[in-house]
Amino acid sequence: MSLALENVGVAFGGFQALAGVTLAVEPGQVMGLIGPNGAGKTTCVNTLTGFQRPTTGRVRLEGRDVSALAAHGFRREGVARTFQAGRLFGGLDVLDNLACTGVGLGQRRAAAEHEASDILGWMGISDLESRPAAGLPYTDERRVAIARALMGAPRYLLLDEPAAGMSEKEAADLADLIRRIASERGIGCLLIEHNVGLVLSVCAHVVVLDGGRVIEAGDRAAILASDAVREAYFGANVEVA
Repeated sequence: MSLALENVGVAFGGFQALAGVTLAVEPGQVMGLIGPNGAGKTTCVNTLTGFQRPTTGRVRLEGRDVSALAAHGFRREGVARTFQAGRLFGGLDVLDNLACTGVGLGQRRAAAEHEASDILGWMGISDLESRPAAGLPYTDERRVAIARALMGAPRYLLLDEPAAGMSEKEAADLADLIRRIASERGIGCLLIEHNVGLVLSVCAHVVVLDGGRVIEAGDRAAILASDAVREAYFGANVEVA
């Protein structure tokens, strides 16, 4: 059981954004996806969530070929995501941001509100329920976006740069939350981040992209020992603890 790309290529005209990418997100595990700007990370996320169809290869969800499924179909099949921008509904309060997602997934309003309240409580942010989404501080906006993605009990959650702009303490709190999402809810998480320290601290397995291709995959030790990763991502003179 997994959400997987199988030898996926994505081309935009003459530009090859992804070439022969294979990876799999397993339930209850946190996997990292890193690489320099333009490496193809967001294209991977878009392909895994139906926002981009592969040019070649396949997207598989627990054994089924879902390459042609639309984005809303992926969400209804248990694949959720966040975006680099929070994309909250600014005219609604936090609870309604979550509840309207539940309604969109087929829940009755009362059930959606109940689940929304439970999720906010589980995350420790119940105090935000009645706050207008448009006025939230940046870090709270990111946390609410994750809470909204948890509506409907997804089996997979793809997080696109959730720690961008966070302080070291805020990023550490986010790392704890991601671990809990995987361990307590059994959700398979794909973490796409420029904060390499965060990825290596949370993820048991990391895939590194460069130029739309996988140049390395493995655990923390394998990533740190890779000359290809150091050259493409960290730079020859950068040390990562």
